[in-house]
Amino acid sequence: MEQKEMQDMPVQDLALMKEYGSATVVSTASNYIMDREEAFTHTYRTYVRLREQGKLELRFWFSNAVDSTWDQGGVAKGGQSGGNWLIEAAFVADGGTGRNGEVSGQSQVPVTFGGSLTRLVRPGETFWSDTVEIELPQGHDLAFSWTIASGSGRSVPYNTEQMLVTAYNTPGKHADEAEGDLFALSENLLVMPAWIGYKKQSHLRMVFFGDSITQGVRTAKDGYDYWVARIADGLGADYNVWNIGSGWARAYDAAADGPWLHKAKQGEQVLIALGVNDIDIGERSAEELLQDLTSIVSSLKANNSEADIILFTVPPFNFSGNREQVWRKVNEVLRTAPPAGVSRVFDIAAVLSQPAPNEHQVRPEFMSPGNDPHPNGVAGKAVAEAFLQWYERK
Repeated sequence: MEQKEMQDMPVQDLALMKEYGSATVVSTASNYIMDREEAFTHTYRTYVRLREQGKLELRFWFSNAVDSTWDQGGVAKGGQSGGNWLIEAAFVADGGTGRNGEVSGQSQVPVTFGGSLTRLVRPGETFWSDTVEIELPQGHDLAFSWTIASGSGRSVPYNTEQMLVTAYNTPGKHADEAEGDLFALSENLLVMPAWIGYKKQSHLRMVFFGDSITQGVRTAKDGYDYWVARIADGLGADYNVWNIGSGWARAYDAAADGPWLHKAKQGEQVLIALGVNDIDIGERSAEELLQDLTSIVSSLKANNSEADIILFTVPPFNFSGNREQVWRKVNEVLRTAPPAGVSRVFDIAAVLSQPAPNEHQVRPEFMSPGNDPHPNGVAGKAVAEAFLQWYERK
């Protein structure tokens, strides 16, 4: 799909997102793409905790494009279109609480597209499912199962970071099967719609727009203890929280004004937490990173002048040498002179950092196992508590 077409679509997307709230805090941003030597037919089943249960009217939105660059971009780059592929079948069901590959057979409901059980997906396009009604008992997960078929070459964008939810996959067309015997646990393979919505009048549409730290990478699978999830719990279900954090993402992915930023443009309030990967793998200078952040804010405000933009300082990531100096310079500017259009700056670095002069290093109790500077669940609690206190003072 041409860039111009992508830019023509926010009005259509926004019209439905005003009626539906984001049903989960799980990020389904894509940072990778399937690239196979042979044609395939495969089924994917994912268990997701929704913000609310009970009688639900669901709708799904799909984007056939890679959101952000993975690693050095050898396989997947931000803005890259997916290929041609076919949705052969899709179902939602009561996933229960066991997450063992099974679903309640009596609860399965087909997901249709313009009344059809199948949908041919073209490169770069976005599209909606029809409405789906399901009753989900309190405490039960939603199970989303779909069978995808494609020829050889590049096809389906997906997320390849550490799994934060339980998912399964199996060769063949098995989306309608309640049993889990054929399914194997997925690793680094989250194949989901770009957005899961439920009919809900929300107080505010919030989009959390960041990298793996926003996504929640390195926190417990199915734990929902990363800071975006905890903030959503603290605010309550009347706040519509869409997490589009994407592992290894960088600000220059967003500044390109492609599919990923298109998602962020659907928010009334956009909370931006980017910069770690720009400084690290991207090797951007302070000036380059600040210019990219300025471009992101400018694009969001050009799309909607009323959009409320909250910028986060760049979290510490145990940088050293020149990277440490870039990190310090960027955060000094963000604290004292953020880009025009930013309403407020939340200092996430102050929450996660060690005391001076080691502000560039993550507090040991907040690091993931193996001295990994990705914030753990304890850090998620600390960030969420600090953010909620700060947010309520507006």
